Amino acid sequence: MKSFFEALAIPMDKPQSYGAFHLIFFIVGLAVSILIAWLLRKTNEKQNKIVLGFVGAFLIIAEVLKQLFYYYIIGNETYQWWIFPFQLCSVPMYLCLISLFLPECKFRECLFEFMFSINMFGGFIAFLEPSGLNHPWLFLTLHAYIWHMLLIFLGLYLYFSKRVCNTKKGYLKAIATFIVLAGVAQIINITLNKPGLNMFYISPYVQSPLAVFSMFWEKLGWLPNMLLYLLAITIASAVVYYIFYSFRKSKNK
Repeated sequence: MKSFFEALAIPMDKPQSYGAFHLIFFIVGLAVSILIAWLLRKTNEKQNKIVLGFVGAFLIIAEVLKQLFYYYIIGNETYQWWIFPFQLCSVPMYLCLISLFLPECKFRECLFEFMFSINMFGGFIAFLEPSGLNHPWLFLTLHAYIWHMLLIFLGLYLYFSKRVCNTKKGYLKAIATFIVLAGVAQIINITLNKPGLNMFYISPYVQSPLAVFSMFWEKLGWLPNMLLYLLAITIASAVVYYIFYSFRKSKNK
C-alpha cells in the first residue's frame, strides 16, 4: 500500500493563484460542468439517483485515497486529524449517498437545497481564493480542484433539473441542514479534541485558519468567531440562492 502511494506522490510546482493552471482549470471545468448539468436537466427519478450515486461514490473513493495519501506520504504513517472528512465541502459525499435511500420527501429536499446553495457557493469561493487548492503534489492538487468543481456541478445539476430553488422558502431548508451539520461538526471537534482537528472551522480549541475569522478568533474568542462565521456563510449563500431564484422566476414569466 505504501509503495502505491509513493508512486502516486508526484511532486509539482505549487500552482499560483490566478496563474495559468488555476484559470484554465476553472474556466474549462465550469464550462464542462454547465454543459453536463444542462444535458442532464431532464433526468427522471431513477436517472437522478444514478447521477448522485456516481458523484457520491467518486467523492468517497477520492476521499479515501486522499486520507491514505496523507497517512503514508505527508504524515509518515501518522493520521493527520486536521483532514478528518467532515469539513463543509466534505459532506456532499455523504449527502449524495444518503439521498439514494430517500423517497421524494422534505428531508431529501433539505439535503438538495443545502448542496445547491451552500456547497455550490463553497465550491465557487474555493476557486475565488484558491490557496487551499494548490499543493506541491499533483495528486492533492487535482483532488482539490476536481472535488470543488464537482460541488459546483452538483449545484448546477440540481438547479437545472428543477429539484431546488423553486420557492422563496427553499433556502430555509438549506439553512436548517447547515445548522444541523455545523452542530455535528462541533460535536466532533469537542468529543475527539485532536491536534489540528477543526471541522467547519468552528472548534473552540483550534484557531480558524481563515484570514478574517482568524482575527475574530484571536480577538473575540471562539464563540463570537463561530457565530460570525456561520452568519457570513448564511448571508452569502442566501444571496446566491435568491439570485438563482430570481432568474428562474423571471424566466418562467
